[in-house]
Amino acid sequence: MTPAECERIAALARSDRPLIVCDIDEVVLEFVAPFMAFLESHGHELRTTSFRLKGNIYIKETGQPVENEAVSSFLEGFFDVHDAWQKPVDEALETLTEIERTHDADIVFLTAMPPRHHARRRALLDLHGFSHPMIATEDAKGDAVAALTGDRPDRPVAFIDDLPSNHLSVLSAVPGALGLHLMAYKALAPHLPPMPEGVTNVDDWPAAAKAIADYLAARGH
Repeated sequence: MTPAECERIAALARSDRPLIVCDIDEVVLEFVAPFMAFLESHGHELRTTSFRLKGNIYIKETGQPVENEAVSSFLEGFFDVHDAWQKPVDEALETLTEIERTHDADIVFLTAMPPRHHARRRALLDLHGFSHPMIATEDAKGDAVAALTGDRPDRPVAFIDDLPSNHLSVLSAVPGALGLHLMAYKALAPHLPPMPEGVTNVDDWPAAAKAIADYLAARGH
């Protein structure tokens, strides 16, 4: 992370504006569909019969599942070249721009990926017009969001993510935050574990914007 981006993130923690924290994979950028295409290019396929990667990747020619170590290797290989595969989720940029303008909100991207991939992902976001600051971490997302709220526990926070575990982490660390579940690849949604209580499922970005507007209105913003 560059010093300039570190300062942008530090400024978020000093701000009292509404905070919108967005996951990237399956929320801002498509992940499942491009990862499936990546696997196809290597003679493998992902079968979306359950919500997991390990055990669901198969060799196309033989139909045999690959070992867990190979799954990890494919993921690492994908992230090494993900900028050639991933595309924005429909209406993500337009909606975030409107949320920022309408609600005078701070927006930050929070992605669960090794920080060594930060520069490549930062460049990909910039390429598609997502200019907001980004945090890449393998730590609990709740810790990151709590740090961004600083010493203002009443600051309005909306958290958009596709994984129940991340919502549980954030809602435990920042009580009162709005949790929105958004997943671009709809075929996997039925296989998800249950969402924590209080998380709202939204089908697309316009629905997310409506939920955020209602939440902020109720908070007096």
